[in-house]
Amino acid sequence: MQQHVLVIGYVWPEPKSSAAGTRMLQLLQLFRANDWEVTFACPAAKSEFIFDLRQIDIAVKTIQINDASFDKFIKKLNPSIVLFDRFMMEEQFGWRVAENCPAALRILDTEDLHSLRKARHQALKDGKEFHIDQLKNYQLAQREIASVLRCDISLLISEVEHNLLVNEFKIDTELLLYLPFMLEAPSKAQIEALPSFEERHHFVTIGNFLHAPNRDMVLYLKKEVWTILRKKFPKAEMHIYGSYAKENSLQLNQPKEKFFVHGRAESASEVISKARILLAPLRFGAGLKGKFIDGMQNGTPCATTTIGAEGMHGNLPWNGIVSDDIETLVDEAIALYTDKNSWLQAQQNGFEILAKRYPKEIFQQQLLEKIQIILKNLETHRTQNFMGSLLQLHTTNSTKYMSKWIEEKNRK
Repeated sequence: MQQHVLVIGYVWPEPKSSAAGTRMLQLLQLFRANDWEVTFACPAAKSEFIFDLRQIDIAVKTIQINDASFDKFIKKLNPSIVLFDRFMMEEQFGWRVAENCPAALRILDTEDLHSLRKARHQALKDGKEFHIDQLKNYQLAQREIASVLRCDISLLISEVEHNLLVNEFKIDTELLLYLPFMLEAPSKAQIEALPSFEERHHFVTIGNFLHAPNRDMVLYLKKEVWTILRKKFPKAEMHIYGSYAKENSLQLNQPKEKFFVHGRAESASEVISKARILLAPLRFGAGLKGKFIDGMQNGTPCATTTIGAEGMHGNLPWNGIVSDDIETLVDEAIALYTDKNSWLQAQQNGFEILAKRYPKEIFQQQLLEKIQIILKNLETHRTQNFMGSLLQLHTTNSTKYMSKWIEEKNRK
């Protein structure tokens, strides 16, 4: 049965700027491939780097927050499915969707658990080790999990986060779907066309500078990791790429120290495939890290922390180095850089992770089947989610009148 999907985006998709943009485009392309009608609506400003959704026959609409024009828009559109891009969009528009299109299936794409990422960041700033109890007492987590409960399905990109919601917060598995990146593993011809060990040089990392874990990582690289690595391996160079780098990040560029901050890369694949090691010692974060997917797809072994590799490889061997100790990370990264056999094995591990952990067809089918099953039994599904209906009632009452108050205030 053909569906009409309304996606309410937090930002307009920029697949060349962030993993979140790539993830969103994967979902949109899946819906279109299934011959569903798709409309993408977003309150954010457009940049020059957004993907032109009209190329894949997706209608676009700029919407406003705290404005009754959305009610008229969604009533006329009358979608059968509404997907919220991150919990903030569900908070803002969820009650309007429930009020104007009560029969529409509501899906939350979490992207990553924002509360987990930010709680880990706070623990780092406080100089404390993160513990799950910090998350349970965190207001942002309460807001985010309330959003999960109000929706009919929530998509979790990481098994770690799926299990966290089930085991620690007792969320019914019927409300959740583990849906990582949906990828095609590189073909034999693509692998053979990649630069060889001998053709690759230096260390590289990449990441959107608007993302706090990436900004922190670059600073940590410059002040801590590179200081040690350069002393032990003087001929190495560190090349950093990322969209939306601000002046304070660009100022870290120090050619004399062989530490180069380049800003946006025209092609992530090109710069990653020329490097021998992708070095990304992330100190906090959540979800899956697109930079490591890029590394694996381009045959570039990755050196990172346990946070960086979290949820990425399951029980399979990592495609490189994982360590939270700087000295160990540096020593093993240098060893991997200089040992061709170890490097080739790490590269092969990456190809295996892509093939076994992110098979496009399997996860696409699981999502479509989950949607169809719940659509057929939507009333029963919601009846069984009493906490969700309770939160929907209270949120609609509180958020609705706060929004209307802001709306009325804006008129004056």
